[in-house]
Amino acid sequence: MRTVPIVGVVNQKGGVGKTTTAINLAAGFARRGLKVLLIDCDPQGNASTGLGVTKHNPNATLLKLLLDAADEKPLDQTLKDCMLESADGVFVIPASSDLAGLDGYLSQSVGKEFLLKEAVAAIEQEFEWIIFDSPPSLGILTINILTACEGLIVPVQSEFYAMEGLSQLLKTVQSVQKRMNPRLKIVKIVLTMHDPRSRSSQQVSKELQDYFGDSMANAFIPRNIRLSEAPSFGHSAVTLFPQSKGAEAYERLIEELLA
Repeated sequence: MRTVPIVGVVNQKGGVGKTTTAINLAAGFARRGLKVLLIDCDPQGNASTGLGVTKHNPNATLLKLLLDAADEKPLDQTLKDCMLESADGVFVIPASSDLAGLDGYLSQSVGKEFLLKEAVAAIEQEFEWIIFDSPPSLGILTINILTACEGLIVPVQSEFYAMEGLSQLLKTVQSVQKRMNPRLKIVKIVLTMHDPRSRSSQQVSKELQDYFGDSMANAFIPRNIRLSEAPSFGHSAVTLFPQSKGAEAYERLIEELLA
């Protein structure tokens, strides 16, 4: 059985570029002819709308999939109902706002940390990359991602509080490694909204490089208006604005990951 790269784009801090990273990586892999599944685990559903995937059907969202998994129902039909193909060629399991109540829905469920892993196991051989877009928290959804994936891509904004925001995530990753998923590792730390002229950005970059070494991505994602504009058209920047600085930076990151 072949190994499928399963990665989570994770940081409990909001506004650091998780969704932008997730959709541009997914679309970039798809542009290379790879079959990619993006699972939107954020109740805000920005990865879904950012790729032009509607989520009006309550029976075709990640919440329905997780609840069926918790009830030990067969997942084949639910997975088929949930998966939608975006215009960028990425298959998406969309999120919905109801996903915010997952902790309450699963309060009595045994093994609730492994539901996403069980769902992905049923389909992973159909894809060449599987990417999770995570919520800005360390709740049950993020724990499910950490349990289900083998690698983490951590976007970090180039600002003074960047390292402070990483400390709790690293503690959580270590706990999951010890108790639930020993194969979990941080694949890349990615600096986002980076301004090489800024002394603060330079300092954050140096601190992260000193701490994470080879896990630090060489590609820095700059502040770029095209990255924020593209989702309003239901596309990724690498598809809609491939010559923009933001898209080119994500293409370099993709090459790093493929290497």
